[in-house]
Amino acid sequence: MPAQSSPAPSPTAALSIDRLVKEFPARRRRPAPGPGAARAEVVQAVDGLSLTARHGEVTALLGPNGAGKTTTLECAQGLQRPTSGTVRLLGQDPWRASPALRARVGVMLQDGGLPQAVRPLELLRHVASLYRAPRDMDELVERLGIASFDRTVVRRLSGGQRQRVALAAALAGDPEVVFLDEPSAGMDPQSRNIVFDLVQQLRREGVCIILTTHLLDDAQRLADQVYIVDHGRVMAQGSVAELVAPGADAPAVLALTLAPGQVGAGPFPWDAPEFAGIQTTRTERTVTLTGPLTPVLLEAVTRWITTTGTMPEALSLQPRTLEDVFLDISGREIR
Repeated sequence: MPAQSSPAPSPTAALSIDRLVKEFPARRRRPAPGPGAARAEVVQAVDGLSLTARHGEVTALLGPNGAGKTTTLECAQGLQRPTSGTVRLLGQDPWRASPALRARVGVMLQDGGLPQAVRPLELLRHVASLYRAPRDMDELVERLGIASFDRTVVRRLSGGQRQRVALAAALAGDPEVVFLDEPSAGMDPQSRNIVFDLVQQLRREGVCIILTTHLLDDAQRLADQVYIVDHGRVMAQGSVAELVAPGADAPAVLALTLAPGQVGAGPFPWDAPEFAGIQTTRTERTVTLTGPLTPVLLEAVTRWITTTGTMPEALSLQPRTLEDVFLDISGREIR
């Protein structure tokens, strides 16, 4: 028999988090249940979270404000010490990271963390000089269009321009792992596409990319693996395809945009008892139905369109998006 070729090796873990717990002392104190001094309360920001991010993949960490994302990443970067659990970044404990380990990791913060009184090229050349084998900074500067605003000091740059400088600084050391916090925030569509292309190139080069973003379209476009976090715990994880796959409770989303004169033209079919298991949301003239949309329910909608002579401005049946999954998990109320 001919020898069988070995399967291609799977990407290896660059970041491994196992049952991470991080507690902070609360500001208030309450009396202890027994005699003695008051006992300090604690706030549990992360509650047993586990996560794996691999070389050659983009891992997105998503969650509402206060979900524990920032604390998780600070523990992963060695900026916070875990209360319990283990974190391994490139096989080492990041809390005790050596300069050699830190040189292999790039971090881009949303607020930039950049000196404010310097010009971009001056800053980036200085950052590159701190590494033994920096990435080609001229190529990065050209690719991100930074030279076009180099005559302006950092504090006077727009939000999107600062993000491009921060991204270049994070990549200056040619890192094996890069943390990107809201990498496309404040950018115009052209700049976002440039950043997306750069992220995809880094993935092909085998870099482990861990990103957080509130732009769920970005995560859906870029991520290989997604972790949705809330209350310090992983509520859902998997590839985008796995997370948005049809399920028994929400196989699809039907969006119907009514013409201005049709908004009050009820009764509507989705108000009928057979739609009781369907979630209905209304935004101005658009009605969105999410849930077990069977052919019978779809026929009820189309029959209403026919019998009432209604011609909607738009009608679409779509699979769930990552945003739908996110809102199902974290709720639709503002926090």
